Amino acid sequence: MEHNFEHFQSAHCENGVTRSLLQNAGVTQITEPLAFGIGAGLFFVYLPFLKINNAPVIAFRPMPGLVFKRTCNALGINVVRKKFSSKKSAQEYLDECLKNGQPVGCQVGVYYLPYFPKEYRFHFNAHNLIVYGKEGDNYLISDPIMELTTTLSSYELERVRFAKGALAPNGQLYYPKAGPIVTDEQIKKAIVAGIKKNTSHMLQGVMPLVGAKGIKYTGNRIKNWRDKYGLQKAGLYLAQLVRMQEEIGTGGGGFRYIYAAFLQEAYAYHPIDELLKISEAFTASGDLWRTAAVQAAGIYKKRLGSQADFNTMGNYLVEIAELEKNAFIALKNIKWH
Repeated sequence: MEHNFEHFQSAHCENGVTRSLLQNAGVTQITEPLAFGIGAGLFFVYLPFLKINNAPVIAFRPMPGLVFKRTCNALGINVVRKKFSSKKSAQEYLDECLKNGQPVGCQVGVYYLPYFPKEYRFHFNAHNLIVYGKEGDNYLISDPIMELTTTLSSYELERVRFAKGALAPNGQLYYPKAGPIVTDEQIKKAIVAGIKKNTSHMLQGVMPLVGAKGIKYTGNRIKNWRDKYGLQKAGLYLAQLVRMQEEIGTGGGGFRYIYAAFLQEAYAYHPIDELLKISEAFTASGDLWRTAAVQAAGIYKKRLGSQADFNTMGNYLVEIAELEKNAFIALKNIKWH
C-alpha cells in the first residue's frame, strides 16, 4: 500500500507530531518552532509534594496534548481526540482511521518502545508518536525524535498505548480534522495569541512554584538540599531535574532554543525588532540551563558535592529565572501592529 505521509525529525515529540500532522494536512507554513510558540509550550513547574521515581515532580512542559490542542485551536482547526477503556475498540478505531488514510497522533509510554535505547526506557507515559499506516500485523510509526520511520507490531503498539502509571494514555489518539486552508494572516494572529498565553503562564503570580517564580524558588531550595536530605538523596533529586530537563523532551536548554527560533520566525510575520533582541535572551537562557545541567550531573555523579557546589547550582536557576522574567516582560510590552 502506498503512503503519502512525510516524516519529519524534530527536537521534541509533541512539537514534531503537531508539525507533521498539520503539514500532512496541508498547513504548509507550520514548523516545529511555530507549533511550539503558537502552542505556548514553554513552561516550568516544581511540585515538591508530588513524587515520580522517588523524586519531586519538575516539569518543563504543559500537560501532554496541550501544544497540539492550542496550536490547532489558534488556527481554527478542529481536533478529534479519543480515549478508550477497551483495547479492542482502540485498535478498531485506529485501523479505521488508517484505512481512511488518516494518520493519527498517539500518546504512549516509553518503557516498552523496542526502538528506544535501553538507557532511555523508563516509566514515562507522555511520549507522542504518529501511526500513519499498517502492513500485515505491523503498524508504520513516525516518531519525531527518530531520524527514520519504524514499525511496531500490534502487540507492541497496544502495550505502549495502554501503559500503566502516572499519565496513563488509555489508548489516546488524536488528529486534526480537514478544514479550510490556513492563511498567513491566521498564522500571524496565532503567533500573538501564543506569545500572550505563554507570557501569562510564565509571569503568573498565583503560585511561587510555577513559571519564572517557580524557577527561582527551585534554585533557592536546591541550596538547602545538601543539608536537608544528604548528598545521596539530594543527588537523586538533581538527577531527576536533569532527566526531566534534557532526556524528557529537551525541556531545559532545548526548549529555550526552540522558543528563540520561534521568535525569529515570528519576526517574518511581525517585523518588530524587539522580537530578535528577546530571542537572544532565550538563547542565553538555554545556554545557562545546559550549564546548570552539567553542574547537576557533577553532583549526582559525585564529582562535586560541597555546599558551594549546591550554591552554584541554585544560583544558576536564580539567574535563569531573572533572565526569563525580563524576557517575558519585554514580550508583554510589545505593541503589536
